[in-house]
Amino acid sequence: MENEPLPNTCSSPPPAICVTLADQSVCSEETTQQTRSMPEQVREKEDTQIRAVQPDVTNVNSGGSSSPSPKLCGYLSKQGGPLKSWKTRWFTFEEKSCQLFYYRTAQDINPLGKVDLSRATFSYPLLVDEGTFHIQTPERTFILKAPNRDAHIYWLQQLQLKRASYREQHTRHFSLPKSDNQPLNSTPSAQTCAADFLPVVKTPPGLVGEEAASLPAPGTNSPLNMSIKHPLIELQNTMHSLLHRQSQEIRQSVFHIDAQCEPNVSKKSQMPTSVGPTHVSSEAPESTAIPSSEKLQENNLIHRLSALSQNRKSNKDKSKPPDHKDPNAPDNTSRLQQEKFSLNEEVKAQKELVSLLHKVLEAAQLEKHTCVEFLAAEGEQERLELLKQCERRATELRDRVDSLQAENETLHRDLSERDAHVAELQQNIQLLMHKNQAKQEVILKLSDKLTSCGADQQCTNGVTSETFRQLSHENENLKDDLKAYKIQNKFLNSEICQLTTLWRKSSEQEKCLIVKCAFLEANNCQMESRYLGVLQKLQESEDLSPEQRESVRKVIKDVVQVDLDTAIKLNPISDYDEYGFRTAVDYKVEDLKLLSKIQALEVRSHNLLNNDERDGSLLARCAQLLSGRVEVELTSSPELKNVLRTGLPCEHRARAWRYLIQTRTKALRERYPNRYQELCEKSRTSPHLVPRQIQLDLDRTLRSNQHFSAPSSPLIPQLERVLQAFSWQNPTIGYVQGLNRLAAIALLVLQNEEDAFWCLVGIVEFIMPKDYYTKDLVGCQADQRVFKDLMLEKLPRLTAHLEAQKVDVSLITVEWFLVLFVDSLPSQILFKVWDAFLFEGIKVIFRYALALFKYREESILKIHDSAELYQYLHLLSNTIADGRKLTYIAFNDMNPLPMKLLKNRRSVHMERLHAEIKELENLQKAYKAEHVQCKDTELDTLASEDEEEA
Repeated sequence: MENEPLPNTCSSPPPAICVTLADQSVCSEETTQQTRSMPEQVREKEDTQIRAVQPDVTNVNSGGSSSPSPKLCGYLSKQGGPLKSWKTRWFTFEEKSCQLFYYRTAQDINPLGKVDLSRATFSYPLLVDEGTFHIQTPERTFILKAPNRDAHIYWLQQLQLKRASYREQHTRHFSLPKSDNQPLNSTPSAQTCAADFLPVVKTPPGLVGEEAASLPAPGTNSPLNMSIKHPLIELQNTMHSLLHRQSQEIRQSVFHIDAQCEPNVSKKSQMPTSVGPTHVSSEAPESTAIPSSEKLQENNLIHRLSALSQNRKSNKDKSKPPDHKDPNAPDNTSRLQQEKFSLNEEVKAQKELVSLLHKVLEAAQLEKHTCVEFLAAEGEQERLELLKQCERRATELRDRVDSLQAENETLHRDLSERDAHVAELQQNIQLLMHKNQAKQEVILKLSDKLTSCGADQQCTNGVTSETFRQLSHENENLKDDLKAYKIQNKFLNSEICQLTTLWRKSSEQEKCLIVKCAFLEANNCQMESRYLGVLQKLQESEDLSPEQRESVRKVIKDVVQVDLDTAIKLNPISDYDEYGFRTAVDYKVEDLKLLSKIQALEVRSHNLLNNDERDGSLLARCAQLLSGRVEVELTSSPELKNVLRTGLPCEHRARAWRYLIQTRTKALRERYPNRYQELCEKSRTSPHLVPRQIQLDLDRTLRSNQHFSAPSSPLIPQLERVLQAFSWQNPTIGYVQGLNRLAAIALLVLQNEEDAFWCLVGIVEFIMPKDYYTKDLVGCQADQRVFKDLMLEKLPRLTAHLEAQKVDVSLITVEWFLVLFVDSLPSQILFKVWDAFLFEGIKVIFRYALALFKYREESILKIHDSAELYQYLHLLSNTIADGRKLTYIAFNDMNPLPMKLLKNRRSVHMERLHAEIKELENLQKAYKAEHVQCKDTELDTLASEDEEEA
């Protein structure tokens, strides 16, 4: 079969060099068999459409092409069919569709199949016949063979260039404009790559191009070269070739009619062409059952071919040039012999085709005749007789099949007997071979003795020369193999270069499309966020009528009910970040649902726009700063400070945190190397001394994080052990609410219990001020007063507005300072705050707290109700979407903010707080003393009254 898929074991190239790039490939020899029952006019229209799409190969004999680039066409051998035999086919390339059509001959009009080269790859196997190459498509692999090495390389190079040219033209329609720093010629072209690796081979004369169509193709007239799968295409191409030759009067007819058959033909041709249905007796033989009309058509075809043969003979005699009268000329004789041989081969092939078609025609005529007889029968009795006759024929055929089966069994028995005889003969041959081998060994021993004795010096010289000739021959073979491997290597390098170029272009296009989609989706989120903001303001407006207010309320309700998860997301921005935090806060209060939706849209918009920038220069800076060093080798530097303020990538955050924590707790860890294990053991052996509040707060830790929301999470037992160990480490503090959230953040980043424990120790005992987590929270109260002083300096207008509304910001900010913004800021901003906090200390918390008020200053100034102000300030930190803007405000707009200033002001407020606390304690003592004295007086009064009564 022409279009039978080849098995992978025979068609696949070496795995080290084969790259399958393909998308689609059309490689079938599907024919127009459905046109058998179609009208002639419809069939002619379809043929016209096929010729308009397919390459024109019928006029290749008319001369060379006038176009500057020669047409890629020629004869190649194609391996196909169940026997994997080679069949010669005429291949021609179509520029517009980048397809390689193949025909049986160059004069055929309908192709047997086509190969899609737009997504195909080529390979150059060596351990096969010379000139063989593979074209791989997703559906199958085509194995082709060129006549010689030059044609082999020429076809491969031209197919490569055609594929690259088509892909270049095809991708222009989908390419996007590149940035200024990435020019269009940054990637080497496929043509340059091919020329660099392998020099361009010139067109082989007579083997490729339109001139090759005029030469006889080897093996095209063989019966095995026909496409048995597509007899209709073979018949159409044959009839077209006959009519084309008749019009040009060039060659003799391909059908040969004997002279004795011509009278019969002429007699039969005189019969009428339209004959009615004939009534034949049921006892008539089958040979007389052929309809006369079909027989007449067959005789007319044979008569026409005979006349065509005679005309071509006479025309050939007339058109013979006068200067070639000498038949004995060597060139003329060889040409005539070659032409005679090709014509004989063609006649044989056409005769076999005609005989095959005659058999098919006879079977069809017999079936038609039977149907005509059955329909022409007048009564039921005649039809019954016809059915009985058919039944008798079927019985005869079954008997014949039984006899053939019996004969087949007899032949099988004879074959088995012959196989046994052959096996016996093979055993005899083996015995003879053993005897011959023994004789050869004796001869070799005698030859060795003869050589050692030096009896025949001339024979010894002859053996030496023969060995030298063998070595020389092997050396030449190795040189040829080396040359072939070099050519193969160069071609495969060019193929890899072209495929790499195509892959790079596809990757660039995909990246551009992803960026464009992210930009469009971010713009859509921004527009939707603005739309929701307008709805929110419209809802708060007092100029609306009740009907309008109700309509706005319904619209807001519908918008809030739409979940972002149900929307189609073109970019994979997850609802959770790398540490399991939700990227948008889900408010439970119904009035704040709209605010939650607006915030979610803003967060998604910023994530989409900044998604590609997170792994750019920052990753390179972190890799350069941290690569190749252990944690203890890192040193503080302005570069590290800038990187930490910008925010560390997730890949480097855990390592940097370990360095920052070890820097602060180095002395304590060296003094107690196994401190964490010892404290865990104490907690296990003395559970009654562990604060019960730890167990109560475990289920309330980071409810918005998916790693702590489930009761069965493995991080919850780790968090419990870390908090218990810290309560033994610092009995003065023990455990206070808020430490659970600090330890949870450390566990999420460091992923280690002991590292999380030392992180909690470093924050509470080394970074935060003294008395920050005591029962009276003196240190935290002092920082709240320092923060109010800084707000008066940095944000005087906002401070005046809050004081006018009698709003105490410390009710909001005290939680920020105690838990370092955990559960307050979005996670992507929270970890940036912690990166800088672990390096610079408490002043980072002051910077970000001031930046939050600066970020929303204009919105706060528009609110003139204290209750609404408190509600807005409670949600202030969760409404921040642009982390870069907040970071810029914290480290640029809030300058200067030195640590020395904070320490000085904290010490002043600490003295005031201690004085106030001391005064309060004195008041409490005086109150207690006065209260005790009053009780004693009351007791004395009660006693005197009892005495008077007595």
